[in-house]
Amino acid sequence: MPPLRNWKDKVDLMRVLAAIFIFLAGMASAAPDCAERPERRLQINDLPIPPDDTEALAVEASAVSDTVPQKAVLVSPRPELRPCKFRMIAIGRERMRKRGAVCNDWTIVGETLKPFAGKYRGCGIGGPVRVHMISDVHLSQNALIDCNTAVTLKTWIENTVKPAFANRGGGLEEVLVLGSYSCRTQNNHPRAQLSEHAKGRAIDIAGFRLKDGSLVSVLDGWNADEFRMVMRKLHSGACDLFGTVLGPASDRYHKNHFHFDTAQHRKGALCR
Repeated sequence: MPPLRNWKDKVDLMRVLAAIFIFLAGMASAAPDCAERPERRLQINDLPIPPDDTEALAVEASAVSDTVPQKAVLVSPRPELRPCKFRMIAIGRERMRKRGAVCNDWTIVGETLKPFAGKYRGCGIGGPVRVHMISDVHLSQNALIDCNTAVTLKTWIENTVKPAFANRGGGLEEVLVLGSYSCRTQNNHPRAQLSEHAKGRAIDIAGFRLKDGSLVSVLDGWNADEFRMVMRKLHSGACDLFGTVLGPASDRYHKNHFHFDTAQHRKGALCR
């Protein structure tokens, strides 16, 4: 370091040192409450921290020493991170439980149910959930599906439906669910094979309610001038995610709704 020539250089140096001390003090006070540090890293007397902050850190340090074994703190290579990580995971799980999150996804809210079988062979869900809200969007009725279908539906809502209605009616408020689990054959034909609805892998969407109260149905919106392009985007966006996507153009059974399911087809996704 070159020699200080006058008092102005000394003042400038003191300002730089003061700024460094303030920065270090801010980093210490900004540490998360669960950051459990070893005793040697709690020596803060040399830093320019106000008495109130010093007292708060001292209380935190004593709480850490009461809850974490001293041996674990000293042996851990980075004790300031590992206990904090475990505690944050526990806090996150507790918040998810209180919120009613299912499928290990904070944005899917509902109830986890026990596996069940239907009255016909092949009916039932191995890991059922009853979902009533996804990504803060309400479902008009509870959807009884499996987690794979719930997560796929969430992706569609977040990536396709919300953006499609972002500039209309204040945004998306509710998805109108026409049906989910049902122990039946395809289109209720007596000789048809079992529907994906019977396995909890399918959901039918009849329309959308916006935040201003307006309703956009699949039946009316599919060919309406105002929503024609929106409906096509919703349909094509689902084709990239679900195994089967059927809309009003597919057949007479789907004139008033979208059918989505997560079935795996040998020839790839079925989109009509």
